[in-house]
Amino acid sequence: MPNVDENAPKTHYICQTYLEKKGAQGSLQIGKQFQYSTASQAQERAERESRAPDCIGADAYMVVEDPTSGEVGAPSFLARLGTVPEFDAF
Repeated sequence: MPNVDENAPKTHYICQTYLEKKGAQGSLQIGKQFQYSTASQAQERAERESRAPDCIGADAYMVVEDPTSGEVGAPSFLARLGTVPEFDAF
């Protein structure tokens, strides 16, 4: 088994969907979140989810976590489909 450095940064690939907030037109809320081991898996899921009837948008992104501090860096977007929040709101 390969030697794994537990202090090495960890990359997380996420698909996150958005729904229109009930009673607040133009307002978004997070729908579902899925975590994957590769960028292509997250992007493919975002593409599938964005076609669902109740989904108005989906992001696929990656974040890097520093396991020693627990801090997570800013997201790097792989795909932004449909209606999604501005980056500043993320």
